[in-house]
Amino acid sequence: MAMALRGFWHLPSLLYRSSLAVIRGLPPAPAGCPALLQAGCSHHRMLLTRQLASKKAKGKGQTQAKVNISAALVEDIINLEETSDDMQAVVEALKEDFSRNLSVRTSPGALDHIIVVTKDGKFPLNQLGQISQTSPQLMIVNMTDFPESTAAATKAIRQSGMNLNPEADGTIIRVPIPTVTREHRESLAKLAKQSTNKSKEALRKVRSKSINQVKKFKSKVSEDTLWLLEKQIQQMADGAAAEMDKLLAAKTKELLG
Repeated sequence: MAMALRGFWHLPSLLYRSSLAVIRGLPPAPAGCPALLQAGCSHHRMLLTRQLASKKAKGKGQTQAKVNISAALVEDIINLEETSDDMQAVVEALKEDFSRNLSVRTSPGALDHIIVVTKDGKFPLNQLGQISQTSPQLMIVNMTDFPESTAAATKAIRQSGMNLNPEADGTIIRVPIPTVTREHRESLAKLAKQSTNKSKEALRKVRSKSINQVKKFKSKVSEDTLWLLEKQIQQMADGAAAEMDKLLAAKTKELLG
C-alpha cells in the first residue's frame, strides 16, 4: 500500500511534464525512453535540441540556438575535443605568425623562419646562416657554414613579402631595414590579411575533415544525431574564424598606427 502511494506521489509531476511537452509542441519521448528517464535520454535531448534550434532559426533576425553536445555521448563517432584542439592550433599559429613576422620594426628574429629552398630540401634561414643586427638600419646573415646556399637564402629573403631588399657579398648577406613609411605599414597590413585568409583555409580543411568523419556513420546513427554534430562542428569553426577576425583587426590597427 505504501509503495502504491509513493507511486501516485510522482504522477502529477509526470502529467505536468507530459502536458508541458504537448503545449510547447515538443516530440514525445521515443520508445524505450520512459518519462522518468527523459532527462537522461541522450537521443531525446538531441531531438529536442534540433527542434528548438530550428524554430529559433526561422525568425528573421533571430540568433540561432547553439548546439552543445557532450563529447562523451558521441566519442564513438568523432572526438570533438580533438577537433576543437585542431581548430585552436590554427588560431594559435596565426597569432604566432603575427607576432614573429608582422612588426613595423623588422628585427633579426623576423628572418629566423624564412624558408630557404636548397638542393637538399627546405630549411629555415636560421639553420643555414647566423643572423645578427649590426645597426638600427642593417641586419647581416653570415652564410659561411653553407656558402652554396647563399643565393637561395638571398632569394628567399627578397621574396618573403617583408619588403626587404638583401644584397649578397660573398657569403655575407646584407639586409637593410626598411624605413617605416605609410607604404610599408600598408604592405604589412596586406600581409596580415593574406595570412588570415590562409589560416581560414586551413580551418576549413579541419572542419571538412571532421564533417566527413561524421558522415561515415550515416548508416549507423540517426539523421538528427548527424545533423546536430555537423551543426556543432560548424559552430566551432565559426568561433575560431571570429577569433581570427579579431586578431586581424587588432594587428591591422597596430600596423597602420
